[in-house]
Amino acid sequence: MKKIDKKYVIELSKKKNEPKWMLDFRLNSLKAFNDFENPNFGPELDINFDKIIYYKDNKNKMTDNWDKVEDNVRDTFCDLGVIKAEQDYLYGVTNQYESEVVYHSIKDKNSDVIFTSTDDALQKYPDLFQKYFNNLVKYNENKYTALNGAFWSGGSFIYIPKHTKLDRPLQSYFRIDTENLGQFERTIIIVDDYAEVEYIEGCTAKSYSSTSLHAGVVEIYVGKHAKCKYSTIQNWSTDVYNLVTKRAIVEENGTMEWIDGNVGSGVTMKYPACILKGDNAVGNSISIAYANEGQVLDAGAKMIHLGKNTKSNIVSKSIALNGGVSNYRGTTKITKNATNSKATIKCDTIILDDKSKSDTIPNNIVSNNSSIVEHEATISKVSKEKLFYLMSKGLSEDIAKELLIMGFISDFKKELPLEYAVELNRLLKSY
Repeated sequence: MKKIDKKYVIELSKKKNEPKWMLDFRLNSLKAFNDFENPNFGPELDINFDKIIYYKDNKNKMTDNWDKVEDNVRDTFCDLGVIKAEQDYLYGVTNQYESEVVYHSIKDKNSDVIFTSTDDALQKYPDLFQKYFNNLVKYNENKYTALNGAFWSGGSFIYIPKHTKLDRPLQSYFRIDTENLGQFERTIIIVDDYAEVEYIEGCTAKSYSSTSLHAGVVEIYVGKHAKCKYSTIQNWSTDVYNLVTKRAIVEENGTMEWIDGNVGSGVTMKYPACILKGDNAVGNSISIAYANEGQVLDAGAKMIHLGKNTKSNIVSKSIALNGGVSNYRGTTKITKNATNSKATIKCDTIILDDKSKSDTIPNNIVSNNSSIVEHEATISKVSKEKLFYLMSKGLSEDIAKELLIMGFISDFKKELPLEYAVELNRLLKSY
């Protein structure tokens, strides 16, 4: 279905057997979407909403048995290495194909950990779901949070109980194979007091000549003395608009880490955020944006300090080549009551030719006299001296550049799980 109207939203909610409050939420979101204009900052967004497919069902319901998944879907995830990763080192997986989760599994089915699709959580855990849904990212923040609110489908719902520390990561993988598809997953992660979780997200799509749209929303709640690490490598095809809102709130002595890799998509606007609510809360973000021909990657991070003695650290690595545009856009705000807090921002960019472009657009605010913000930014081209040295050792120019780029992003790579670091190497070499 390609039409944005009230009738379609009602049909979608009915198909999903949702309670009335969710239908009302979707209809309010639709109204907000129609009222909003596109953002007045960042890259130009030229999306024909009449051509987007807002929901595509799957033939089979969510299962924990790969033999019950359609052959072509199973083969796709097998080729992507997702099935092998589940077998080798993951605690649990959720795999979404088009608009719905098709496969879900968790190693210990008897634990108190909740890990399922967001649609499934609405039915099975309605009170917990309603407590956290649309609490941190409101549907009426901008045009694309509203669009997600009207048409959300799929995504992961995770609850880690108090004092529970998972020894292996959870992973979700999102795949678009349909031309003009809009994917609007909704992910909610709750890490209760003294608990820890590592979550990995992967994203890919087939290439088409026309536009697809990814407008996900992620809400993360990090309890007291808890820790969440969220790693993403998105490799959407260049016909995808990737417009995502990700936000975490961190309680006393909690830690939130965003590890954010942007390699694909034609246009990306993504700024993972930490609200450091509790005293001594910590927020970290380390990211790369690798923009090739025809790509505009506008990415960064936001850190909002509310509690005392809070700390944040942003490391942004940007690479641009063949006329690509790779920008850092971020906000760091230390509020009046966030005394004795410290924020560090480091933005490094490497430009590989004369056609490419990169801008650093920071917004840093300190509202008390006992806190510190440090910002460092560098933009450079590939060093001719280093290239000459490596080529003098017998390396070709392409291999020498590749080594310099891999060294440039080493801080990011060492934060990734091993399998994803290997995948990132493969992706960058293919560029």
